[in-house]
Amino acid sequence: MGGGTTIVEALARGRDAIGSDINSLATFVTRVKTTVLSEAASLALRNWADEVVPSLSYWSTPDNLADFICPRRTKNLSLPKARPIKKIVALALRTLPQLPNEEARNFARCALLNASQLFLNGQRRHSSLNDFRARLTASVHDMLLGVDEFKNLATVGSSSCTLLNCSAADLDMQAPFTGGQKANLVVTSPPYPGVHMLYHRWQVDGRRETPAPYWMAGCQDGQGNALYNFADRALASEDKYFAESLRTLTAIRAVMTKGATVVQLVAFANARRQLRRYLSNMEAASFEEVRIGVSSQRLWRDVPGRRWHANSKGKLSAAREVILVHRAI
Repeated sequence: MGGGTTIVEALARGRDAIGSDINSLATFVTRVKTTVLSEAASLALRNWADEVVPSLSYWSTPDNLADFICPRRTKNLSLPKARPIKKIVALALRTLPQLPNEEARNFARCALLNASQLFLNGQRRHSSLNDFRARLTASVHDMLLGVDEFKNLATVGSSSCTLLNCSAADLDMQAPFTGGQKANLVVTSPPYPGVHMLYHRWQVDGRRETPAPYWMAGCQDGQGNALYNFADRALASEDKYFAESLRTLTAIRAVMTKGATVVQLVAFANARRQLRRYLSNMEAASFEEVRIGVSSQRLWRDVPGRRWHANSKGKLSAAREVILVHRAI
C-alpha cells in the first residue's frame, strides 16, 4: 500500500479496503492518513505546531534527551549536515507526551517524517533550522486540512479499512481472506526488477543510508534491502526476483474473485527482456492481460527525477513505467 494513497481513495469512494505492505513504515503512514482525529486532538496538534515546534532550540540540553535518540536507528545522522535536524527531531519527539492521545502523537510523528524527508533524503545542501521548523509547522497544518477534508466525506464511515503489515505472498493466510472474503480490484506497484530502490532507508549527505524514518515513526525495521525488493541489486539475482514475484502473484490471485481486475505500475532495468518474463509470471498465476484505450496499447509514462541507483551495470535509465491491467481467470 506504499504511502496509503490508494487506501484513502478507496475509502473516499465508499469501498471496503484492505491494504498490505511488508514495510511497517508504510503501514504506519497509511494508518495515520486513514485516522479521523477528534476536535480536541486537532486543536492540540495546531497548538503544538504553532507554539512548541518554533520553540525547539538546538542549544537546548535537557537531561533526558539521549533517551529519545537510538544510535543504531540514527546511523549517519551525526554527519555535519544532518546533525542539527537530528537534534530538533529528538527534541520534538520528547514533547509528544504533551499531546492528548496516541492518534495525535502518531500524526505528529508523520509530520516529522514529512518535513525530515524533504530536508534529509537525497539532499546535499545545508538547510537552516528556521526553515526546518517552518516546514514542520506547515506540514502539520497541511495534513490537518487533509484530515478535515477526509473526515467530511459522506463515504467515510460507511466502508471498512483493514491494514496488514505482511508480505503479499502471505495474503491468503490473513484475515479477512481466511474467512472467505475476496477482492474484486487490486491496485499495486511491486518492486521493479533490476532497479535498486530504497524502500526502507533514506540517503543523507550523498548516498549514506540511514534507518532514521523508523526512529521518527517508532516502527520496527531490521530487514535487509533484498526483503523489500524481492532480491538484492545484483544482476545475478534476477531469477530470484521472478521466483518471488510468481509466489506473490499466485497468492494475490488466491484472494481475488474470478474476473477481478489487477492494475499495476511497473518499471524495468531491461524492459525488452524483463517485461516478457513478468507477463509470463502473470499468465502462470492465472491472469490474462486486458488492453485499454482506443489503440489497445500499453500505457507508459516518463518519471523525471527518480533517484534510482545502479545494479552491477552502473546507473540505470529506468525512469519509465508501464501500467499493466490484468483480469483474474
